Amino acid sequence: MSVPALLILYGSQTGTAQDTAQRIARQALRRRLKMHFSALDDYNVANLISESLVVFVCSTTGQGDPPDNMKNFWRFLFRKSLPVGSLCQLDCAVLGLGDSSYPKFNFVAKKLHKRLAQLGATLLLPVGLADDQHDLGPDVVIDVWLTSFWEKVFALYPRFADRIPLRDDEPLPPTYTFNFLDDINEKTDDCQTIPPQPSGLSQSHPFDAKLLSNERVSHPEHFQDVRHMEFDITGSNIDFTAGDIVMMRPRNAAEDVRELCQLVRLDPEARFSLTATDGSAVPARLGQHRTLRYLAERYLDIGAVPRRSFFELLAAFSNDELEREKLAEFSSAEGQEELHIYCNRPRRTALEVLADFPHTTAQLQVDHLPDLFPEIQPRSFSIASSRRVHSNRLQILVAVVKYKTKIFKPRRGLCSTWLASLDPTKGDVCVPLWVKKGTLRFPTDTNTPFIMVGPGTGVAPFRSALQERTAEGKNANVLFFGCRSESKDFYFTCEWKEMMKAGQLTLFTAFSRDQEEKVYVQHRVRENATLIWDMIANKGAYFYIAGNAKDMPKGVCDALKSVFQQEGGLSPEDAEKMLAAMESSGKSQRETW
Repeated sequence: MSVPALLILYGSQTGTAQDTAQRIARQALRRRLKMHFSALDDYNVANLISESLVVFVCSTTGQGDPPDNMKNFWRFLFRKSLPVGSLCQLDCAVLGLGDSSYPKFNFVAKKLHKRLAQLGATLLLPVGLADDQHDLGPDVVIDVWLTSFWEKVFALYPRFADRIPLRDDEPLPPTYTFNFLDDINEKTDDCQTIPPQPSGLSQSHPFDAKLLSNERVSHPEHFQDVRHMEFDITGSNIDFTAGDIVMMRPRNAAEDVRELCQLVRLDPEARFSLTATDGSAVPARLGQHRTLRYLAERYLDIGAVPRRSFFELLAAFSNDELEREKLAEFSSAEGQEELHIYCNRPRRTALEVLADFPHTTAQLQVDHLPDLFPEIQPRSFSIASSRRVHSNRLQILVAVVKYKTKIFKPRRGLCSTWLASLDPTKGDVCVPLWVKKGTLRFPTDTNTPFIMVGPGTGVAPFRSALQERTAEGKNANVLFFGCRSESKDFYFTCEWKEMMKAGQLTLFTAFSRDQEEKVYVQHRVRENATLIWDMIANKGAYFYIAGNAKDMPKGVCDALKSVFQQEGGLSPEDAEKMLAAMESSGKSQRETW
């Protein structure tokens, strides 16, 4: 049997699936195999019919949706006109990356696996279902799955197994080569943009929105800094409705950029262009002449908790025996508990890891930085306003992430910290942003009642929905809002009171710390069982949940099932089925993070 090239295709929303696909690519290169690597939507799916060996790596977003960079592939693959058996020449495998706190855990990978089989492909092994909720992360599943995958491939193509792999201490060639520009007359503008095109519709064409206000809406003495921010989108092509989200790509803090440049001995003002070592295209954001400051500030995710691949790459560069042994341990399957204790549990950043391994860091070359650090990924925020009320404005509610671990320096969220630092009172501030559809879908029927459960910043999409609905005369609205204290983090209090006074809103609140016994939104749901059952069973109400994914969604769903049992006389099994039917039909939706 001839030896085919391995095609690695990935669909990734936050970069995790891409990182795993890159890990498979490195394993293939170390085995000296011919390999092609691509995002699913960058691949011509019509060529799939002639492929021999493909591994698919994909995540699941929202309500069981595919990532943005595989949506075109998804639509094509599920065309009813595709003939059964059209992929009969294909040997393939599917690895899914998901989060079991969501109801449609790894839905995309499962559905893709099933569809490939329908089209006649040979699935080499069962679909891999990695879970981000596992104590040691998704690698627990990925390690075992990859071992099985390579065993199947070597059994199918014995000539693969005959090849002598690279040694672990042999670094792979970098993906890109830096070409530094010596011509001092050649200008470089890190803010240069693509010629004017419709903006605000995608990340390739964001709109520079002027920041109008950045107001703290939590009490100054409250531990959580929460900001209500407003942007001017006049002149953009942005349109949005309730449930949509705005995307922004944050920047690294200036002190972190300085530290990276010192650790790796970079001249931040040095200008460069990139060349891909395999002749492929370079990333669009680095396709023009840039400075190393731009690379460090806007492209490399130096403040993230590094993934296992980071340690694997560092180990290959190290010429210090002690550091190399430790890095190799962290990148091995056996060392994952140690890595979790060192890195994941205290949320140690990649930059801090470099400082902990100074001899290895001294060996780093600039060419390897794009392989070592992932690209900064866009962050999403639920839009908290309606254009019907705030024309040419877009508002968000941002909880500034800051917390302590055993590391002395507080941990900070990259995007929320960056946004909180922007001060429009000291001069014009513009933030590149774009809008896309969120996971929440609101029906247009005027008579459909809404029940919304949005504690904390989870209330943001419901503020947008309520502004939209009340402007259209839709007054059958129930909101369950929860926070710690009525006086410290009860957002948009005055607006809710005005809506209640106008008969447009029924509001139930849960202030968890304002009394001795903690009260949460799920308690209020149980207390109002009669109202909720009547709205759902008799009036066709939609039920929405938004907020932190940890405990609240399950608590609310359990409370809702108890309502079905108490008021509807359903058995626990039938209550479970009723909620599942609501989720399947879109009458129960959630957006959690």
